[in-house]
Amino acid sequence: MTLSNYERLIQLADEVFAVKSDPSQLDVNAEVLERLIQLHPATVSAFDDGNGPVAWVLLIPTTLELMNRFLGSEISEKELFEQTPLNISYEAIYLCSALVLEEYRRKGITKNMALTAIEKISQKHPIKAAFVWAFSHEGDLAAETIARLAGLPLYKREK
Repeated sequence: MTLSNYERLIQLADEVFAVKSDPSQLDVNAEVLERLIQLHPATVSAFDDGNGPVAWVLLIPTTLELMNRFLGSEISEKELFEQTPLNISYEAIYLCSALVLEEYRRKGITKNMALTAIEKISQKHPIKAAFVWAFSHEGDLAAETIARLAGLPLYKREK
């Protein structure tokens, strides 16, 4: 039986991020998605080709203090998410995750979704920096391109 696009994205997330075996990572579920949307509606983006989602992008707006604590490995990704307060002014944006089915890669989907989301978030928040914890070379390159096009300095947490 052929997997749906949604099932394939879930499988890809498990392969790339292995969140089930790393409790420090953010395990995205319905509650997490709800809170992300409370942080800002543009934090969650999906691209649907008409047959279900083929790409997802998750961003987490947060404070510079929490960004620096995360980059310094003082807090985990999960703690970054949990400690980010609601209804404040955010100054940093965490490029949390981007998943694209293989046949849709290198078409600018991730870049366009992330830039649109950053632009929407920046309309209400004075975003001064982007940061990432890349799990692949492609993720690292995508984050660099997104930050450059958004006009933001990019800070990286090492694996």
